[in-house]
Parts: sequence; structure tokens; C-alpha cells
Amino acid sequence: MARSLYFAPRTFDLSPGQRLRKINWLMVLTLSAVAGIGFAMLYSVAGGSWDPWAKNQAIRFGFALVIMIGIALLDLKWLMGLAYPAYAGALVLLVLVELLGSSGMGGQRWLDLGLIRIQPSEIMKVAVVLALAKYFHTLTPETYRHYKHLIIPVLLIAIPTALVMHQPDLGTAALLALGGLGVIFLAGARAWIFWAGIIGGLGAVPFIWRRLMDYQQDRILTFLNPESDPLGAGYQIIQSKIALGSGGLFGKGFMQGTQSHLNFLPEMKTDFIFTVLAEEFGLAGGLTLISLYVILLLYGLYISVSCRSQFGRMLAGGLTFILFLYVFINIGMVTGLLPVVGVPLPLVSYGGSAMLTVMIAYGLILSVGVQCGVNLARKD
Repeated sequence: MARSLYFAPRTFDLSPGQRLRKINWLMVLTLSAVAGIGFAMLYSVAGGSWDPWAKNQAIRFGFALVIMIGIALLDLKWLMGLAYPAYAGALVLLVLVELLGSSGMGGQRWLDLGLIRIQPSEIMKVAVVLALAKYFHTLTPETYRHYKHLIIPVLLIAIPTALVMHQPDLGTAALLALGGLGVIFLAGARAWIFWAGIIGGLGAVPFIWRRLMDYQQDRILTFLNPESDPLGAGYQIIQSKIALGSGGLFGKGFMQGTQSHLNFLPEMKTDFIFTVLAEEFGLAGGLTLISLYVILLLYGLYISVSCRSQFGRMLAGGLTFILFLYVFINIGMVTGLLPVVGVPLPLVSYGGSAMLTVMIAYGLILSVGVQCGVNLARKD
């Protein structure tokens, strides 16, 4: 009886119409509200124009929304069968980036497919969680707590992480590694394995440091002491802190931010868009956006905890953890709590690949919620 909990997703045979009605539309509305804040900020940083960023972002969101709803209607058994092929496909795209990829933002990260330009490392974040969830679904807790059963999961994480590091893209590599470790933690791996991983990671720091590009080393050194180079490597974070502080409680008003509209603030449409929001709408605006993210995260956590399928539980939990990392790292880096590593703010920062990744991830979470929630699961 306990074994069946791990080997078969516990779902009813729902028709597409029934699944559509059971989608949590409040969460879809919350996602749309977050994206709407992003449109407004992109409109602001463009000087009150929908071009070139806000319009493109809105069009992308419309397409991504349809994709998310389509994924939410998929059967969990079909998703589980797709897990390994999706991982293999994403891995092939990462290898193609090494061979044929185009450069930008200090690294070779994009693959030009003609009609679209994608960043495969973003897609890999979801693929890793899918593959790990499928792997642990085939095991029982008694087996996967043994270290020998963690060799394959570690390889599933390490191979794409190494490829992304080589691009180089430190922020995405960190998200990949941490997201994968989050799934291993959800699976119930023993604590000593994580401590061994931490010690091993610390031991690898000198090797990793030598592999970093000069600008990446500068970012880390600047994080430790931004004032050491206020007009160079420390410029971004110093200007970000000035903008955050000048916003006060309720901000300077929409499109009235001086740091952003006088071009003191760098990368306004991507990495530092939260700073633009905080300067124009103050602490109240920042907390409003964070509250919307918290709602999305709590829903994902609830679905993970309540799901009766091992695959669904770890899929929803792992993807929710990655969404948390997106938000935590981006806000941490613009406030000076973390080094600037180029992690976008979900659905708010400008960018198609990151938006598609988040919407695919939430489509999978909604799918788990439709089919594996407490009210839908059959009890043994």
C-alpha cells in the first residue's frame, strides 16, 4: 500500500473540460498581476512608451499564458513520460550553444533558431526538476536515502551546471545547482550528504574562482566592498541603493524616478527593474510585488505538501523552490545582500526565455494541483 504511493500518480481520470474548470484561476490572475507590474515598469523605463520593451513583453506573456494553460491540462502520467526526453533535449540545446550559440551579456548563452532566440540554460532549470522528480518517483524512501542512489541525480545536476558555467553564466548555474539540490532535499536524502556537498563546494572555490571571467570576479569583490570602485565595478550596486533609499515609503510617483530616468541606474529593464519599482512606488510598491510572489510560492508549496503522488510532490516542490530562488537572488543582488549575478525578476524583468521558463514551471505546478490535490486524490 505504501509502495503504490510512490509508483503511481494518484489521480482521477479527468476530461480536459474538468481539468480546465479545476485550474486555480486565482493563481493565474496573480501571475497576470505580476506580469502587469512588469509591463508598467518597462513602459516607465522606456520614457512612457510601449516600444520597445513593454509591448514585446505583453505579446510574449500572451503566448506564454496559452502555453501555461495547455500544460496545466496535461496528464501527470504523460508529463512523467516526458521527463527524460525533455532533459535530453535541453542538454542537446546546451551543447549546441557551445558550438553554435550567439554571444551577449559577457557570455555565449543564446541559440538563434531563426524565428526565435532562446536561452537553453533557462529551459534546463525545468528539465532538471522533471528528470529528478521522475527518478525519485521510481524509488522508495528506503532506497534513495542510500548514497549510491544519489550518483545519478548528482550527475543529472552536475553536467548541465558545468556546461552553463562554461558559457559563462554564474547566476543560472547557481540556480540549476540549488534547484536540483532542493529536489534531492525533498526526496529525503540524509543530512550528512548535504554537509559533504557543502564542504566539497567550499573546497572547489579556488578552482571555480580561476574559471570565472574577470567581470564576474569583479562583481564578487565589489559585493564585499562596493565603495572600493564607485565609478567602475561598484557603480551598479551603489546607484541601486541610492534609488531604493530615495523611494521612501510611497515612492516618487510613476515615471518620476530620477535615478532611472536620468540614466544613473544600469540594466533597468532586466536585472535592476525591482529598483525602478521601489524608487517610483516606494516600500509599499516593493512589498506589494513581494506579497504577490509569496502568494504564488505558498500555493506551490501547498500543492507539493498535499499531493499524493511522489512525482507530483517533488515536481511542484522543486519548481516552487526555483521560483523562490529567482525572486530571492534578484532582490538580494539589487539590495546589496548578494553579488550581482544576472538573475532576472520573474515576469517583471524583460526577457522571453526567462518568462517562458516561469510560465512552463507554473503550468506544471497547476497541472499537479488539478490532478494531485487533497480533494482529488483517492485514499487507499
